[in-house]
Amino acid sequence: MSIGAGAPQVTEGGTMFRVHAPDASALWLCLFDADGGETRVPMRQKGDGVWQIEAAGVGVGARYGLRADGAYDPPAGLWFDPDKLLLDPYSTSIDRPFIYNPALAAPRGGGTDTAPLMPKGVVEAPLPSVTQRSPLFAPGGLIYELHVRGFTMRHPDVPPAQRGTIAALGHPAVIAHLKALHVSAVELMPITAWIDERHLGPLGLTNYWGYNPVSWFAIDPRLAPGGMAELRQAVDALHQAGIGVVLDMVYNHDGESDRDGPTLSLRGLDPRGAFRHAADGSLINDTGTGNSIACNAPAMRALILASLRHFVQQAGVDGFRFDLGPALGRLDHGFDPRAPLLEEMRADPVLADRILIAEPWDIGPGSYQLGHFPDSWLEWNDRYRDDMRRFWRGDAGTIGAFATRLAGSSDIFPNGRTRTVNFLAAHDGFTLADLTAYAARHNEANGEQNRDGHGENYSWNNGVEGASDDSVIRAARQRDMRVLLTTLFCSRGTIMLCAGDEFGRSQQGNNNAYAQDNAISWIDWEGRDQALEAEAFSLAALRADEADLQGITALTDDVVDWLDETGSPLTVGQWEEPGRRRLVLRYRASGLAICVNGASDACRFSLPHGDIDVAARSIGVSRPER
Repeated sequence: MSIGAGAPQVTEGGTMFRVHAPDASALWLCLFDADGGETRVPMRQKGDGVWQIEAAGVGVGARYGLRADGAYDPPAGLWFDPDKLLLDPYSTSIDRPFIYNPALAAPRGGGTDTAPLMPKGVVEAPLPSVTQRSPLFAPGGLIYELHVRGFTMRHPDVPPAQRGTIAALGHPAVIAHLKALHVSAVELMPITAWIDERHLGPLGLTNYWGYNPVSWFAIDPRLAPGGMAELRQAVDALHQAGIGVVLDMVYNHDGESDRDGPTLSLRGLDPRGAFRHAADGSLINDTGTGNSIACNAPAMRALILASLRHFVQQAGVDGFRFDLGPALGRLDHGFDPRAPLLEEMRADPVLADRILIAEPWDIGPGSYQLGHFPDSWLEWNDRYRDDMRRFWRGDAGTIGAFATRLAGSSDIFPNGRTRTVNFLAAHDGFTLADLTAYAARHNEANGEQNRDGHGENYSWNNGVEGASDDSVIRAARQRDMRVLLTTLFCSRGTIMLCAGDEFGRSQQGNNNAYAQDNAISWIDWEGRDQALEAEAFSLAALRADEADLQGITALTDDVVDWLDETGSPLTVGQWEEPGRRRLVLRYRASGLAICVNGASDACRFSLPHGDIDVAARSIGVSRPER
């Protein structure tokens, strides 16, 4: 994982393996035949903590792992154990998914060889590099967040053999839907190989979302039986349709968890260098998952950068979204937007022009960094999410925050360019439909007595908690879903829509469905609300036709007018009215007017080019004749 470490390289006489393990006393390359027989070959120390060997006669398709020996002292952060077969962190392919087994976390000396339990790395020859071109996505567009498996598991037009796989993303029916929404880029939730958390098996659950990685190179075989070639074909099909691809990457932790977690890869090779440790040697946990990756250690920077380049050069992806993004810039003194990893990402010739999106918070010290990433980054804006929800829930005194978010959050991004990613719902939290049907979370299916997931969602149920046959309540929820979608599509800056929210997808009130690989999470295409979907298509067409809504420059008083329902400029007193629920955002040059009526009765708005009637709790959009 230093300069000398890297993916296996096939040579004329065999394959070169190079592994970073500076504290190991011995390292073995372990080759496996078709029957599972193992041959161990000692590796030699090259320098800079790198061990290597050129294995004669070993070529493409060979299955392999690693074993390392050294000190075993978990309280001090050392887990060397030659009984643990390890995945090469640079392996680009594995032969099967990871399945958690308690033996993977057994202490040294237990006598359990984990080779039968571990996926093996597979030697690959890289595909010819993709000709790099500028990203198709540009700030101000629509990002569509989706889970590869759940997106198509129930899609009637996708062939059964393709459902739940990356290949399905290239199906004409899927692409037609994305184009109808004017999607600028799909954002794929994690696709690299992951493992279940140890508490899930006894509950009869598995990790569905994939935010518990073991590899940052190998695509999970459950999502892409065809490996990198399958991803490349899907990216190419989406690119031909004018749609970019962003990968959600998890570099803040790995699936080896806390002191009692499994030894699978980094923990068994470079336990001191790969993870952040407290002064007493214990693992730092700024992620809530048990460990924190030392992202700015030289070896880890090299590994992370190599994996990002891998997906650009081999699949042609347009960019990346980073889970718990402050981890990428965390140094001993806290988060630094000029941290070495962040600087190197922008200086790297392969990565310099890629779209980079931060989830700008975690649970560590100085964890909330919204607005503080480098100027070229986009950032998930949770203040947009919460302020918009609170306004439409009816909270008093929220009109000012609503207007600021609608106009691009210049208070957070004050330098003339909004880097906001506006969203009302994401994979983590309530769906858009559940926002209007549940006042509280309902995560009982997760087996944690409804203690997990966000406790405060700024949601409302319109009078009944959960599903209802009452026509009045159902109509109110339909109205609220429409107004939430309209709010999102009329907001300035980049917007993100979570897959299925455009047609009323529900998770039955579960706001943390990370372990629900079932109908709770899978999108029900045949049961979708087609009227709401048609509304979303119309809103998408409106947004695609209005440059004002896609704009990423900050709105100033000489560009827009803020008006009340009579067409008069809003006064300071009106802005400060706790009960004010109405306003107009009017773009002077185009005349486009967004008329917001959060009150419980209809209203006629007076505009320079004519009046417009807006129903209760809704938004009207008015454009002059052109």
